[in-house]
Amino acid sequence: MQTNPLRIGTRGSALALAQAHETRERLMVAHGLGEDAFEIVVIKTSGDKIQDRPLSEVGGKGLFTKEIEEALLDGRIDIAVHSSKDMPTVLPDGLALTAFLPREDVRDAFLSPKAKTLTELPHGAVVGSSSLRRQAMIKRLRPDLEVVMYRGNLQTRLRKLAEGEVDATLLAAAGLRRLGLENEITSLLGTDEFLPAVGQGAICIESREKDEATLAMLAAIHDQETQYRLDAERAFLAVLDGSCRTPIGGLASIADGVMNFKGVVLKPDGSEMHEATNEGNVSDAVEIGHTAGEALKAKMGPGFLADH
Repeated sequence: MQTNPLRIGTRGSALALAQAHETRERLMVAHGLGEDAFEIVVIKTSGDKIQDRPLSEVGGKGLFTKEIEEALLDGRIDIAVHSSKDMPTVLPDGLALTAFLPREDVRDAFLSPKAKTLTELPHGAVVGSSSLRRQAMIKRLRPDLEVVMYRGNLQTRLRKLAEGEVDATLLAAAGLRRLGLENEITSLLGTDEFLPAVGQGAICIESREKDEATLAMLAAIHDQETQYRLDAERAFLAVLDGSCRTPIGGLASIADGVMNFKGVVLKPDGSEMHEATNEGNVSDAVEIGHTAGEALKAKMGPGFLADH
């Protein structure tokens, strides 16, 4: 029987807290526990502190996880709740992604007071995005648009859009839905033309590999289909992740036990794009993603990643 509160580590943004609260609610229901059985511990990460330049210039994804993982390793927290798309493909020794919640909408949302879709934006319109993947895909679809760096939490980006700092922006539909902000979405971008980031829409839980009591608690809220999909996507990313300055998209879907995977890599200016697809049994998820990554690497040629 658990006597001490389970300490849930999270970043302090509204979205991160919403994800931590969802995790707590699912654990409360699964185990018949009250809120007092849990403690939410807010940890400020390097990624939260750096707001004046692209994260790709100062270390990439790990900037949103480093301090939280340190707290896990030294026992200050018991689990960490993350957006899966923020997770590096290599984790510190002793830590693992041990549970995934059911995946939300994976699509990117288009937000603009000036047009209903990205293709309808006027010539030369300004689009703000901090994502290298989104920037490259926007430039590929609409090379006439001006794409500018756009940092800040979700509420900050919405405010900047309302104030006219940019004409449009793209955000993850899942994040907007989790905060009850669906009404901010102008339209959704289909995955056929705008492949999401690896892990987009999925909440993952990181814990110590040998913490058996915590692992047993998490097993009750784990969604296996989401894990299969993320296993493939993260294996794909691991093959290509030689540069955090590389725009990469990847998505695994499952129907009747069969996994279909598609991955893309682009040059930052959108001038060149390569894609790879693969399919197979869900039990071979890691191999499906890995093989697609290797196929894409071969298509790109040796100079593609080295160019930027």
